[in-house]
Amino acid sequence: MDAAAESLPIIDVIETAPEAPRTDPATLTPLMKQYRAIKSQNPSTVLLYRMGDFYEMFDEDARIASRVLGLTLTKRNQGAEDDTPLAGFPHHALDRYANRLVRAGHRIAICEQTEDPKKAKGLVKRDVIEVISAGTATDDTFIDQKTNNFIMGLASGASRTGIAVCDLSTGVFWIEEIDPLHLDEELARTDPSEVLVAGIDNNPLERTVASQPSRPVVTRYDGWKFDPETARDVLRDHFGVVSLEGLGLDGFGPAICAAGALLSYLKEQKKNRLAHITRIVPRTLSEYAELDAASIRNLELLKPLNAEDTQATLHSVLDRTSTAMGGRQLKQWITHPLRDIDAIEHRLNAVAWLRRDVFARGELGLALKSIADIERLIGRVVYERANARDVLALRLSVETFPRIVKALADGSDKSPQILHASAALTGFDDVAADIARTIADSPPLSVREGGIIRPGVSPELDELRDAAVNGKKWIAALQATERERTGISSLKVGFNKVFGYYIEISKANQSSVPTDYIRKQTLANGERFITPELKEMEEKILGAEEKLSVLEYDVFVALRTRIAARCADIQNAAEAIALLDVLVSLATSAAEQNYVRPTLRDNADMIIKDGRHPVIERMIAGEQFVPNDTRILGDETRILLITGPNMAGKSTYLRQNALIAVMAQMGSFVPAAQAEIGIVDKFYTRVGASDRLARGQSTFLVEMIEVANILNNATGRSLVLLDEVGRGTSTFDGISIAWAVAEYLHESANGTPRTFFATHYHELTELALLFPRIRNLHVKVKEWNDSIIFLRKIDEGSCDHSYGIQVARLAGVPKEVIVRAKEILSNLERMELTPDQKPALARHGKEERRSAVMQTELFSDPAGAPRMDARVEEIVKSLRHLDTNNLTPMQALMELESLRKLLPRE
Repeated sequence: MDAAAESLPIIDVIETAPEAPRTDPATLTPLMKQYRAIKSQNPSTVLLYRMGDFYEMFDEDARIASRVLGLTLTKRNQGAEDDTPLAGFPHHALDRYANRLVRAGHRIAICEQTEDPKKAKGLVKRDVIEVISAGTATDDTFIDQKTNNFIMGLASGASRTGIAVCDLSTGVFWIEEIDPLHLDEELARTDPSEVLVAGIDNNPLERTVASQPSRPVVTRYDGWKFDPETARDVLRDHFGVVSLEGLGLDGFGPAICAAGALLSYLKEQKKNRLAHITRIVPRTLSEYAELDAASIRNLELLKPLNAEDTQATLHSVLDRTSTAMGGRQLKQWITHPLRDIDAIEHRLNAVAWLRRDVFARGELGLALKSIADIERLIGRVVYERANARDVLALRLSVETFPRIVKALADGSDKSPQILHASAALTGFDDVAADIARTIADSPPLSVREGGIIRPGVSPELDELRDAAVNGKKWIAALQATERERTGISSLKVGFNKVFGYYIEISKANQSSVPTDYIRKQTLANGERFITPELKEMEEKILGAEEKLSVLEYDVFVALRTRIAARCADIQNAAEAIALLDVLVSLATSAAEQNYVRPTLRDNADMIIKDGRHPVIERMIAGEQFVPNDTRILGDETRILLITGPNMAGKSTYLRQNALIAVMAQMGSFVPAAQAEIGIVDKFYTRVGASDRLARGQSTFLVEMIEVANILNNATGRSLVLLDEVGRGTSTFDGISIAWAVAEYLHESANGTPRTFFATHYHELTELALLFPRIRNLHVKVKEWNDSIIFLRKIDEGSCDHSYGIQVARLAGVPKEVIVRAKEILSNLERMELTPDQKPALARHGKEERRSAVMQTELFSDPAGAPRMDARVEEIVKSLRHLDTNNLTPMQALMELESLRKLLPRE
């Protein structure tokens, strides 16, 4: 395995025989025997072992906790032969410490006391109630509200890779099968926290995951769990069907293996049936435009290239969502642009109505702010982790549904999506009423300490509550009664968990203690007593409170079970809320930023009037963004070759066109005066400079890998951005590569993709003379007093000057460097040679000059040696066989001139 894979968090959960304990079991205490037995069943975890009010860790787990959490490492039985390392933390700090362990790539097993210590006969019983890893975390303390926490299962097939994806916190579960070459793209788009693979030697899937920049945790699982029949049995059993065809899985192979293994893994880790996973959705790549990892990164769809520019993403511009569900859905829309025009138009119709109807949009926005994350709430309910406050939040959300349905009434006939969403939000009055009848308005956080159930729900509860309340009133009155009876004004009645209720009298009043008082405890300044009546009432009160807590918990669990029965309906409502939230967000963005509705076409055209970059136009302060047009139409133009100086706006122009296309196909209005977009099947970008030194890949190698991906996969319906191809190597190599890339794209057998090609190599502008569908554009600048003013305007034609020295001046480069750079530039432009036939780059202007000038050759090095041998041979062959129509006579003459320049000089 390569170095990157070795440094990636990789966890084995393969069933193996447990290691023999280092210490003789006969010498272990009962507690340590219990710990070792539980640890042997969870060998790949950090075991958090509950002991009273603390979670303790032993052996290697303690060392990990000490290193990751900064806990003090001590030893159990200090100095003894079995001096076991020990570390721990208070039970109330579980979320904080568990979160840090999971983020460090560890799996943690929560081992709880499964019986009341007061009732235990001997050692308290304990067991693991849950295993938490990066991809199985569900609590809000572990995961971001507006981000899905995906875990992905992978399985290899003969020619396809099976993918299963689940967000355990929401119950989302889908499968797809893809070409193995596209696995990088799906990993980048899905961005899983954890990836499950079969634990086999040299698993190629594991190596692919290891190469991801996001570096998800890799978990190896038993290979037999990926067996087709085993996986099918798991899925059939979970969804209660006799055939998977009824779930739409007919024709799937490796994806079913991945899904079955993933579901088995999740159930094992969570010790739960996972009944909130109510459906499995089959997906195909043909539904969505492809976005590779480079495009997601370079277009800054979700994350900025500069970590400090947190608002420099398309998501930050469009995100006006009010709910966590809507925030998660918006990210999915951005990374999964649609390809079906009808589906896109449905979204656009809804956005158009919401943009136009300001009142409805405002009402929806206010109502959505009252909606909790019911998608994750219902998951916790079914998962048996919800508390009373969760249930109350669900009730308050459900009670808002009628308000949303009313706001949608006028638009229900305008969009099938709005009509469907409105229907999904009806029929929950009984759920809200049931919760309102049962749960108190301000319930405590714990569900086992009472105080969560309203009066009137259960006669038995009311009777116990009355006994507890009246008993406390009796005790409250006891203090006044006993003070009057004894004449001791400082007498007080108190309570603690160790001694129960007591009467406390100071030492100065000991002579006045009645004879029926029974001494219970001696203090430094007094004595504590009980009486037979007080003890009897204590038993009644505490017995009633204990029974009350147990009965309240039972009533709450029954309510939770009734709500869980409506899981599928509530999940559908959550989807409707997420959809509406995204639509309102897009409509609000369109209204605030003056976006227009795009027109989608089933062709490869792109016509944009006054297009703008959606992110940059919001980030520039005190400056008006300069819009620009784009025209790619039929056979007229396919490749736009853009020249101009640095900082002039070439990269902005490239990205804004791609972002406009992404926005259009996700169903958003776009930043332009007019936009007509032919459906894009694949987005490709080669912009910026980056390296992967840890994987032995230089900046230029990364660039060439991305270029190769584009050349091998782009089609006539694709959109390609190429920014400064070839800049990572020598000038002659770079020009040669850039020229050949443009030529290849123009003549591609898969069709010429819509290409925006920005370059500083002015020699490439001659391509427009040779190829009919290449058009030159340049970014306009104005020169004034040896300085430049960036006009940010794209115009026809080419630019013959890069203005690099002027830009260097703007950056504050010392004047001496600027002056010398100008002199060297003058020498370069004339290509003056020294007497020994070397370029005069280092010569000063006062030195003797030669009059001979050497012409810069496009495909030759300074010594005139041939380069790009394959291309030369191709040209020679074409010239020798003109009758084969490889070249027209005019093209042949032009190629002949190029060939003459390529041949070695005598």
